[in-house]
Amino acid sequence: MGARTPMSTTQAEVRQLKEGRYVVVDEQPCKILSISTSKPGKHGAAKAKIDTVGIFDGVRRSFVAPVSDKCKIPIIDKKKAQVINISGKTVNLMDLETYAQFEITTTEHEVGQLQPGQEIMTMEAMGRRAFMGLDEEET
Repeated sequence: MGARTPMSTTQAEVRQLKEGRYVVVDEQPCKILSISTSKPGKHGAAKAKIDTVGIFDGVRRSFVAPVSDKCKIPIIDKKKAQVINISGKTVNLMDLETYAQFEITTTEHEVGQLQPGQEIMTMEAMGRRAFMGLDEEET
């Protein structure tokens, strides 16, 4: 199997989705908050209403689809990174596997938890990265 591209997604049927997992809604990777299904009607298929929240923008999104429809699932990479520098809400990080440097923008609350030299966890999906939390091993 070749290397995954940053825009990597896979497909699944709506019936395979589960709360706490991820799905692409409006071309944004989202975490599934809740799923409710309706029974099939006389002339139709069962439908599912999925409520989600964007993992990068925090925006709530919902969609309704037949349970047999296909949907995109983002491939999410969770990686360790080391904080190199903090400038305002921009954090300069180094990937601890590839040693590549990159920047992410965080909230003031998240920046308050970080300091240079610290190891953190990041999430990458569809070409974007975000701060996930402090590395659990670093306590």
